[in-house]
Amino acid sequence: MSSGPTRYGHRGYIGSRPYDGARVPQHVQNLVIRDYCQKHGHAFLLSATEYAMPACYMMLEDVIREAPNLDGVVLYSLFMLPERAKRRRDICLRILAAGASLHGAVENLTIQSEDDLVSIEDVWRVRHLAFDAIPTAALRTECEG
Repeated sequence: MSSGPTRYGHRGYIGSRPYDGARVPQHVQNLVIRDYCQKHGHAFLLSATEYAMPACYMMLEDVIREAPNLDGVVLYSLFMLPERAKRRRDICLRILAAGASLHGAVENLTIQSEDDLVSIEDVWRVRHLAFDAIPTAALRTECEG
């Protein structure tokens, strides 16, 4: 009698393009994910690296297909997910439906149920409010000054 698929750990997901206006080197993204997994007692599997093209999620789709064999997926940041709320929700729901959890290492947030999606969307709304309120050029000037 089988109890379902064997789950092997938490797959990391990193990228090559900027997120929130910052380009973080891939080795640093991996260090953040590895540290997150250690702190939460998760077995860390090597990260899938997304292609640099804007709005490309080919590698994330591969990870979603692998999700039935994973305990979870650890994104470097939740802001690596698509900008469009419907697409973002669909990706989260597909990972949850596969029996895996979804994590944002930078934000230290976990999505284990549909209820958790509400708080994630709140984080997205706050991010948009913050970015709309303070122009990026003003932030750069303030930081450089």
